Amino acid sequence: MFRDGVKSGTAIAIGYAPVALTFGLLAKSTGLSLMDTTLMSMIVFAGAAQYISLNLLSLGTGPFEIILTTFILNIRHFLMSASLNEKAEHDALWKKALYAFGITDETFSVAAMKEGTISASYMFGLIFISYSSWVVHSAIGHIVGGYLPETVQIGLSVALYAMFVGLLVPAVKTERKALWLAVCSGLMNCALLLWLNVPKGWAIVISTIVSAICMQWIVEKRKETEYVR
Repeated sequence: MFRDGVKSGTAIAIGYAPVALTFGLLAKSTGLSLMDTTLMSMIVFAGAAQYISLNLLSLGTGPFEIILTTFILNIRHFLMSASLNEKAEHDALWKKALYAFGITDETFSVAAMKEGTISASYMFGLIFISYSSWVVHSAIGHIVGGYLPETVQIGLSVALYAMFVGLLVPAVKTERKALWLAVCSGLMNCALLLWLNVPKGWAIVISTIVSAICMQWIVEKRKETEYVR
């Protein structure tokens, strides 16, 4: 079953390679050492969280704000883990806790689509190949970044914002709520920074939470209104 997991995760490993390489390059341009970059990929193993952490680090955000922001960003992992637990075979709790660390959007999708139940050995194989690719290519990206000209390394910081725009555009095309959420949180973040002088890290956290709550409240109110009609 471990071998089956490795086979299922090969496509994920290949897909992770360019993203992890880019992360390593950006981590280098942000000022992280090779050890810092590799340890982040080893301990966090969450692409979006690591990218946003780089952005917050470049802004001089404190550790508590970074932890809180990434926690909010990755809160969906609770739901993914709970969902996979319904498909999981009866295994020791420590095994489930261990492979729960490696659940990402991609590994969750592959495991959820697998026919029948999933075993711990299958999940370990799936996560092993994906995790190895992410960590190794993050380190390679950082090493390669050290040989790039300094002007190119500085210019890579722009790629971080371009990546977030690239993540936002597909969501906006399919869901108008995503557009209003992005606009609302952006305006609120600017207001907190410019008018209330809230620290950058807290401004991001507050604007994200408040905008999400307000947008969901508006959506629910509209549903209630349509139901009454």
